[in-house]
Formats: sequence, C-alpha cells, structure tokens
Amino acid sequence: MTIHFYGIPNCDTVKKARKWLEREGLDYTFHDYKKEGADKAKIAGWIKNKGVDVILNKRGTTFRKLSDAQRSDAEDSNKAAALLVQNPSMIKRPVVETPSGILVGFKEDEWSAHFS
Repeated sequence: MTIHFYGIPNCDTVKKARKWLEREGLDYTFHDYKKEGADKAKIAGWIKNKGVDVILNKRGTTFRKLSDAQRSDAEDSNKAAALLVQNPSMIKRPVVETPSGILVGFKEDEWSAHFS
C-alpha cells in the first residue's frame, strides 16, 4: 500500500500520527511543507474531496493573523488552494493519501478503521 503523508515535522499531531504508522508497521513517504512546499492542484483536489472546512486549519496563529479579506478568500473553495500554498501552516495536519482515501488530522480509531 502506498501512503503519502503531508505535514510539518515539528507538529505534535504529525509526530503522533507518524509514531502510530511506525508502530503499525506501515511504510509511508513524508512530504514536509516547510521544505518542499505545497502543490496547488493537490490542495484543490483535497478541498474538492473533503471540503474547505476540513482542510483549512482555523485554529492556528497563521489563520488568526490574516486580514478579513484573506479570511474571506480562505472560505471560498476556489481561492483557498492558492492561499494555502502561500501559507501551508494553515493546512490541517496531517493529510494522508492512500489508495482507499484521504485522512485529515489524526484520530487513532479512524486511522485503525481505515488501515484495517
């Protein structure tokens, strides 16, 4: 099974998810947004698949520092991908792609069901 894992290595949720995958013996490819950037087409696909409310992290400081106009753009599915490419810290973490679907965030029970 091919697992593509997207995130930021120092994020606590990413660390927990990576440890869980390793404990389960699941190999994955890690994509670090800080070093490798974020792909607009991929983000647009995630938004189309899961919705902007699932992909956009509104809890972080990066989102809170946006202007009102930028926050409005972030709510628009058509404009959100461009904003998330510029600010990958606003993408909920982690995003994991597998042949059977996309996981956003880390919930152990959800991941256990997905990978069983």
